[in-house]
Order: sequence, then C-alpha cells, then structure tokens
Amino acid sequence: MLYDRVMVRISPEDGERRSSGGIVIPATAQMAKRLAWGDVFGVGTSVRHVKVGDRVMFNPEDQLEVEVHGTTYLVMRERDLHAVATELTEHGTGLYL
Repeated sequence: MLYDRVMVRISPEDGERRSSGGIVIPATAQMAKRLAWGDVFGVGTSVRHVKVGDRVMFNPEDQLEVEVHGTTYLVMRERDLHAVATELTEHGTGLYL
C-alpha cells in the first residue's frame, strides 16, 4: 500500500441477528446504513494510527473494492476510518474504542 492507504477485509457477519428484545432479524431485512468492522491487512508508509492486524470501523459503501488471490478487500484512506478497537488498555481489559 502507498501513502495513507489502508487495505481492510470486512469481518464475516452472521446471517441473522437478534435485537436487544430477542426479536430475530433476518439477513434479508432492509436496514439503515451501518458501519462495519474489518481487519487491517496492509498499510501505507504514511499511516500513523493503524497497523496490520488492527480491527477498525468504517463505512463500507464509500470505499474501493479490490480482489487479491480470490479474497475481496477494501482500500481506503486512514482518515476514512471511524475507530480502532483494542483489547487491552491502561485502565482494564475488554474491547474498547
């Protein structure tokens, strides 16, 4: 990757989800635009806050798609990322944004 570009693979999602009230939402249900989680597989030389292996949140509809060895990835600028998740912080454990 060059400059401030990041290559991300979208995390596989379960087909159907459950609401907080226990209602099953099928995979075919029309939903509002949602941000997606993905794993970083490549970063450019100017990327400062993300490294390979990080889990990031982004809008998948605004990105460019590329296929490498039969696997689909998204290419975006670092500034298009909304959050980076980490499992450990100074103040405890768990998944934090």
